[in-house]
Order: sequence, then structure tokens, then C-alpha cells
Amino acid sequence: MHGRIIQFRAALLSWYRTNARPLPWRGQVSPYHTWVSEIMLQQTQVDTVLPYFLHFIHAFPTIQALARAPIQQVLRAWEGLGYYRRAHNLHKAAQQVMTRHAGKLPSDPKTLQTLPGIGRYTAAAISSIAFGQPVAVVDGNIKRVLARLDDITASIDDRAVEKQLWARAQALLAPENPGHFNQAMMELGATLCRPAQPQCTTCPVQQFCKARARGVQAQRPVRTPKKRIPHVDVAAGVVWHPAKPRHFLIAQRPPGGMLAGLWEFPGGKQGAEETLPQTLTRELMEALGIQVAVGAKIAAIKHAFTHFRITLHAFHAQLLAGTPQAIQVADWRWITLEQTSDFPFAKTDRTILAHLQQAHRP
Repeated sequence: MHGRIIQFRAALLSWYRTNARPLPWRGQVSPYHTWVSEIMLQQTQVDTVLPYFLHFIHAFPTIQALARAPIQQVLRAWEGLGYYRRAHNLHKAAQQVMTRHAGKLPSDPKTLQTLPGIGRYTAAAISSIAFGQPVAVVDGNIKRVLARLDDITASIDDRAVEKQLWARAQALLAPENPGHFNQAMMELGATLCRPAQPQCTTCPVQQFCKARARGVQAQRPVRTPKKRIPHVDVAAGVVWHPAKPRHFLIAQRPPGGMLAGLWEFPGGKQGAEETLPQTLTRELMEALGIQVAVGAKIAAIKHAFTHFRITLHAFHAQLLAGTPQAIQVADWRWITLEQTSDFPFAKTDRTILAHLQQAHRP
């Protein structure tokens, strides 16, 4: 068995040396670059991450620069990448690295896990890739690779199976080159051992794959069926100021919740038996204490979050009475289209802004 593991490692690492994608965080490996890239890659594809990583590192070239930056600046750099809690945690963790670890990211995976946003996988990735610690990683790609290698018939979503996968990954790990080995496993899953139509004929470790030998690679991994994702209709208002031409109202989402700290066109979920204009009128009174007249619809924007989907219905609205108050929002502003680049917005709200810019274009 040990001999086959050695052969497996050699075949995988030889393939990786030739086929590894030239990603910017792989060129000059540093703990900070590894950390930022791994946080960005959580639930996000490499092609999406690439421009964000380069922009983020340019904006915040060191841990010190990230720790000193205002959170609104960090969110603006993260805007469009989604899962904004990652940006909040990265910022908090950078500040903790400065105050508790003398500005240097710890190399020990257990210590890394005490920092916000760093779980078992991310700690193992940083420790192995940036510091050469002999710890295995298990992400979604590696789970799929291992499930096929060992032809695991149980669901990989099961806790007992996940524990088994971590142990198996550690047993396979090349201790003399853990960073490259872990990245090779990830690369294999991302490029060849894909969820659909795995490229078995070009796989460097096909001779070790039980699922391939049995012809069941397309049925692995086994997953627990997901629950149906609910859908929510949301109304949002572009509330125009009655005395300031071209000025509209934006509100900042409260800290701690979903999309915390981002700015948006205020509104909320449609209630039972409500029309969308009624929803918007109610939400603006509850959140900001203002009365509005709802006007023409601007757009209907579909967006998927992790656990639910929304259709955001945006409307023009005119302020009738009241001065905005931060009742259920963190803050509010009257701004123009030219000022929107100063504020971090969620993707749906940027889409509304694009509609407004198109309408106001000469």
C-alpha cells in the first residue's frame, strides 16, 4: 500500500509541475497572498477571482495596509465578488494579526483558526502552501477526487464520510512537498476530475482510481439531495429628492447581517397580500420614516444567494413627507450618479445604477 501511495504522489506531482495554471498567487508565494487568494476562492471560481485578487493586492499590498484601511474601502474593493462576510472577516483578521501576532500571519493551523474567517480548510491551505507545514486540505474539488479514487458509495455530505476524507487526504499527502501536493489535488479536481464529464483518459492518476476501473466515475461523488431553494420578491426604491435635482436616497445596511455595511436602494421583502408598490411604501416608512409616492418601474433583477433567490423590483419614487432617519438602517445619504463610485454596493444595486446611467446618458 505504501508503495502505491508513493507512486500516486510521484504521478500527481509530475503532472502538476507541467500543467499547473500560472495563477498570480502561485508565482511568488507569500503568506498574505495565499491567505487572500484562499478567502476569495471560497465558493468562487478562479476566473472570477483573478481580477479581484490583482486589484485587492494593488489596493492593499500588505497586511498592515489592509488592517489600516477603512472597512468601506475594503468593501468597495470587494464589490461584486459576493459573500461579503469574507471581506469583513479578512479586515478583522488583519487587524488581529497586527495586534496579536506582530504583523505576521501565524504558520500553525490551529492558531490560524483563531482568526475570523479562517476554518480548517483555509488554515491547512495557508500552513501547507505558504509555510510548508505537512497538513492536508480537503475542499469540494478534493472531496470529489477522493470519492472517485476510493469509489465511496456513501454521501460525501455525511459527517462520518467527511472525517474519512480528511484522514485519507492526510495519508496521501507528500510530507516533503505538502504545498504543491495540496495544490495538485485541487488542480486535478478543478481541471480534469470535474463534476460532469471527468477527463479520465488524460488523468495522471487514473490507474489508482477505483471508480474509473469500475466505470462508475460519473456517479461519484454521491451527494445528499438539496432542499428546494425558496424565492423572494423584493421592492427597492430610487427615491428622488424634491428640492435637489438628480439627488436620490441610498441607505447603508446594518452591521452584522447579510451584505453588512454595503449601500443600497432602500426597500424590502414583499409581504403577503401586498402589491410591490405597497411593499415599498411600507418598508420606507419602517426603515427610514419617510412617505413616498411610488412611480414607474425601472427593472426586475434576478439574483441567487446561497440559500434563496430573489427578484428585485426597482421603482422610481418621490419623497412626499418626512426626513430620512436611521431607524432600521445604519446610515443614509442623498447622492448623485457621479458620487456612486465612492460607495460599495451589492451587485443588484449596481445593476439598478446601470439602468439609471443609461436613462440619463445624453
